[in-house]
Amino acid sequence: MDQGTLGAISTVLVTIAFIGVCWWAFAPKRKGRFRDDANLPFADDDEEQHKQNDQHHPDDDEAGRK
Repeated sequence: MDQGTLGAISTVLVTIAFIGVCWWAFAPKRKGRFRDDANLPFADDDEEQHKQNDQHHPDDDEAGRK
């Protein structure tokens, strides 16, 4: 087996792997999961903002009374 044959075989294997990853990533049944996963950082920010707002409300009330 010469070097050209090995190069061709490796190219075919990498191409098959690339197509497999694309098929896995863009399969319609996984679309909802990936959409939810993509929004996770924004969901955490919303929860942290709500927690911070809840923590600041008592201080704001006390500052307004003083």
